Amino acid sequence: MLRHEVVEGSRGVIGEPGRLWYAEPATRWFEALPIGTGRLGGMVYSGAAVERIRLSESTAWSGAPATTDVSPTGLAQLPRIREHLFNGRYAEAQALAGEHLLGRPTSFGTNVPLPELLFDFGEGDEPTEYERSLDLTDAIVRTSYTRGGISFTREVFASHAHQVIVLRSITSAPTSFKISFSDDAIPSEVSTEDDTLVLRGHAYEFLHSNGRVGSAVEIRTQVVADGSITAEDDHLQVNNATTATVIIAVGTDWQGDDPAASASLVSNAIAAGFDQLKQAHLDDYTPLVRRVALDLGRTEDGVRALPTGERRALFAKGGEDPELVSLYFQYGRYLTIAGSRADSPLPLALQGLWNDGLASTGGWTNDFHLDINTQQNYWAAEITGLGECQQPLFTFIERLAASGRRTAEELYGAPGWVSHTVTNAWGYTAPGWGLGWGLHVTSGIWISLQLWEHFEYNRDLAFLARKAYPILREAAQFFLAYLVEDPSTGRLLSGPSDSPENWYLSPDGEECSISMGNTTDRVLIEALFRICIEASELLGIDEELRRDLSTAREKLPPFQIGKHGRLQEWLIDFDEAAPSHRHTSHLIAVYPERQITPRDTPDLARAAEVVIERRQAADGWEQTEWVEANLMAFSARLLQGDRALQHLRGLIGDASEHNLMSYSAGGIAGAEQNIYSFDGNSAGTAALAELLVQSTQTEIELLPALPTSWSAGTVQGLRARGGYTVDVSWDANRMTSATISGGQGEPLHVRLGDEVIELTIDPGTTVRITN
Repeated sequence: MLRHEVVEGSRGVIGEPGRLWYAEPATRWFEALPIGTGRLGGMVYSGAAVERIRLSESTAWSGAPATTDVSPTGLAQLPRIREHLFNGRYAEAQALAGEHLLGRPTSFGTNVPLPELLFDFGEGDEPTEYERSLDLTDAIVRTSYTRGGISFTREVFASHAHQVIVLRSITSAPTSFKISFSDDAIPSEVSTEDDTLVLRGHAYEFLHSNGRVGSAVEIRTQVVADGSITAEDDHLQVNNATTATVIIAVGTDWQGDDPAASASLVSNAIAAGFDQLKQAHLDDYTPLVRRVALDLGRTEDGVRALPTGERRALFAKGGEDPELVSLYFQYGRYLTIAGSRADSPLPLALQGLWNDGLASTGGWTNDFHLDINTQQNYWAAEITGLGECQQPLFTFIERLAASGRRTAEELYGAPGWVSHTVTNAWGYTAPGWGLGWGLHVTSGIWISLQLWEHFEYNRDLAFLARKAYPILREAAQFFLAYLVEDPSTGRLLSGPSDSPENWYLSPDGEECSISMGNTTDRVLIEALFRICIEASELLGIDEELRRDLSTAREKLPPFQIGKHGRLQEWLIDFDEAAPSHRHTSHLIAVYPERQITPRDTPDLARAAEVVIERRQAADGWEQTEWVEANLMAFSARLLQGDRALQHLRGLIGDASEHNLMSYSAGGIAGAEQNIYSFDGNSAGTAALAELLVQSTQTEIELLPALPTSWSAGTVQGLRARGGYTVDVSWDANRMTSATISGGQGEPLHVRLGDEVIELTIDPGTTVRITN
């Protein structure tokens, strides 16, 4: 039986976030360790002879804004395409959509990788006593080794407080090294000025743009050392130094910024000095990472003593390593902090803040995918106490809405705003340029759910009125105008649109993608209308719009279970053209939405399970990082903790690399090799949190999907909707105690399995629950 009492005292923090460490230098990108300021990123290789830092910056984008992306013939052909779909002429509709609806970008662009900064210490003996690490407690990469009788230690960190990367090198005897840039990235010129190395270039490339448009970039590196510094034509030479501090800053002209601002960033950091730089970095970063602690038990000493890469390999083979799982959880939070801060100019892209050069030089772009990936990038933010990290995404959605108004009018003749599958730093909102993926017309709703989630977790009416509701309201106005009545049923349907990114077989055996009333659209439109109704009631406005939304919401099609016992993806029970396809977009009804739950809609929940089971059983199942994280989240919501743990093992063992960064597997979705993707790390962290705490506006569920093998543990600091903070401890697979604080005096239900208690938590009060 659950009991509760009001308690006093502040919440403690157990354990440390953890540390990645290795016994050899990195030789490739997936071995390097990431750092970031939220705008400026680096991958640190920690070489002995040559230290390498691969730079990236969120606004280093090729491409340019355009006003000709929307097809000029789409609006006129829209009724004809819909007529074909209603009459079962799917191939004809598909052909017309390909000809008239797809986007026509001229210089869409991509985020481009920047050069490596190289620190060449010269040839010499092989290092001994080598170790490199990334400590998530302080976000510092440390390297130490002995070479030629001289001990070398380095610290590298990315300071959000000063917007620079700082490298500190200390040796036991005077040494010399050369600082230069690699020449394999953007078109650029390098110059030197006394103790400063400057690269000026442009984010130009020819694959995703015309090679003549993109951000101007300036990278500035300045050295302070106790030895001599000589400026050569294209590098700096530091001689006879035991201590050197190197400051690195990047500026661009994106959105009218001044690339030369890098100079003031560097000079301000130099004036502060290393000790103050480091302390400001710690003061800025540490409070964020220490909000949440997770203890799943102690790993056995023999495994615990191994480097991180070896531990991951053992875990992939089936070994138990609870501390590695906790580390992976905190790593997703670390990457979120490093890649997206409240003042970041852009949100996390496909590769987060870091850029391995593969997405930007391949068939993909390193852009913002709005058919799950960008959403997944921020799934961990609210539940793990990093809500402010979503602020750049909210600003970005405002930019999307501004561009999307023109797309709504030109392509659909409708008010409000709309976006589709992909977008860029310039606010592209036209459809994508390919069938099967380009016509995800409800993407704007999906990404805007992050605004509503932020409100749910914080209950800030000012944020709702100022930021969230205006965006959601305009989206609702678009869909009220866009929906059309099914002549055979009277239901309101969206379309023509994709169920991203899947294809179906028409009755004639044709492979098609566009349809009317697919389930993904239905889920998202229902969510939008429901949210706008609730928001307008809370704000006391838009009564007429509320009535219109309520009427339209009642006419949306219901969920359907098809002939295989699975949740239908399309209005008609089509067979999939690719049964092993990685996308299960219609299951957003399970997560992040809760339109299907095991308790409220058990038949539909089972039908969702059948979708997953059939996909995974199909020959050629497309397993990749975001899919494993997605299925883990689905399993958590379906209250299947052991199944979720299988997906977590797959995510860490089969879809994350030596440095624990997740990747999209080569051979899937056109990728020729493994390509780093941020979403697996962040979504995996979010899904793991859902195993321990889930919430709605009125209920918090404790340990809803605890895996059997996690027999004892503690989590502290998880957030719940309504503004609550939750700590939970358990032993022998049974909750022992929980504390909940942060209430606003509203009635709250707390659930543990089938037992539910009702309580009210006043502001400033903490309630302890025991079992």
